[in-house]
Amino acid sequence: MKRSVLTRYRVMAYITAVMLLVLCTCMVFKYGFDTGEELTLMVSQAHGLLFMLYLVFAFDLGHKARWPFGKLLWVLLSGTIPFAAFFVERGIRAEVEPLIEAEEQAEPVGA
Repeated sequence: MKRSVLTRYRVMAYITAVMLLVLCTCMVFKYGFDTGEELTLMVSQAHGLLFMLYLVFAFDLGHKARWPFGKLLWVLLSGTIPFAAFFVERGIRAEVEPLIEAEEQAEPVGA
């Protein structure tokens, strides 16, 4: 597995988590204070698109790391829970980085 697979996942996990927090804030303003309806619409659409990218990259990482279905499902769903993606990303990075380093050391130098 290449390091770029983990990097793509990490970037999208952070972007998705931040966008989810922004979306939650927009929802509070929209429904709590009757303001920001247009901004909420734009943020929700942007978050939806970014979340789809997150799902693709998380699935790719899970497939290459050979995770069981339950773990893959948890990682995919963590993008829907505010703050969860931050903690899940940290755990995934700690788990996958040793796998990547072991593969890099096993490869011949000229490959």
